[in-house]
Amino acid sequence: MPELPEVQTVVNHIREDLVGEQIIGIESIWPKVLHNFKPEDLIKKNIDTHIEDVKRRAKFIIIQLPDFIIAIHLRMTGKLYFLNQNELPKHASATLQLKSKKTLVFEDVRKFGRFYLYKDLEPINERHGPEPLDESFTSGLLMDILSTKKRNIKALLLDQSVVAGLGNIYVDEGLWMSGIHPNSISNAIPKTKIIKLHRSIQTILMDAIAAKGTTIIDFSVNGESGKYADQLRIFGKAGEPCQKSKNKIKKIRVAGRGTYFCSKCQHLYLTSCD
Repeated sequence: MPELPEVQTVVNHIREDLVGEQIIGIESIWPKVLHNFKPEDLIKKNIDTHIEDVKRRAKFIIIQLPDFIIAIHLRMTGKLYFLNQNELPKHASATLQLKSKKTLVFEDVRKFGRFYLYKDLEPINERHGPEPLDESFTSGLLMDILSTKKRNIKALLLDQSVVAGLGNIYVDEGLWMSGIHPNSISNAIPKTKIIKLHRSIQTILMDAIAAKGTTIIDFSVNGESGKYADQLRIFGKAGEPCQKSKNKIKKIRVAGRGTYFCSKCQHLYLTSCD
């Protein structure tokens, strides 16, 4: 599933061409892709209005209009890009037709992606925690979050209501970089390690955005793969030597997800005296 850097990459790619545009039509090719509205609902709201902004919140792409937003979640295999040919791709789920005659295509092989129509960001904000790249997301805030919860650290970081936008790849990378075992208990992790985790998460996310995300299987923007896969240190490398310790990287299941870690580099914190 595309995580924060991949979603931000899509936003960066489409924003310039969308801001100032007028949506004149939306086609629901896959019946369930429009989650809480019909095409005519959007057109009624959209008369003589123009797109003001395109941004990201959590793993949602937000198309901001004067009185409402369209929130798009890519889910597992969603791709959003401008059509550069006459025929729609085989797995197109929806299209947005623009006054400039451009067409924005939502392609989704597995058909889990969804479009939502909301008045504002409140329905998304109430289900999601802080943005890990915001100035307000300090090491102190992360410390407060972890110290007040007694949960598996990987499960906690994957919980979108706690921190928004993180997923399997970048959580594994962040825990490895900060030397924390993925089965550690959140309120047992020392403050020095939390500070390192905070720095690691932000560094990894910024580097991944600069590399246009990670392409493992499905993700690409306009056919261009993200390059961060070349920089991964731990994720997907079971059996390979750890860059730090040269120990073999292991793969286990944590929080229901395939999880990669180094048993020598990453300390298991289970009690506050560790």
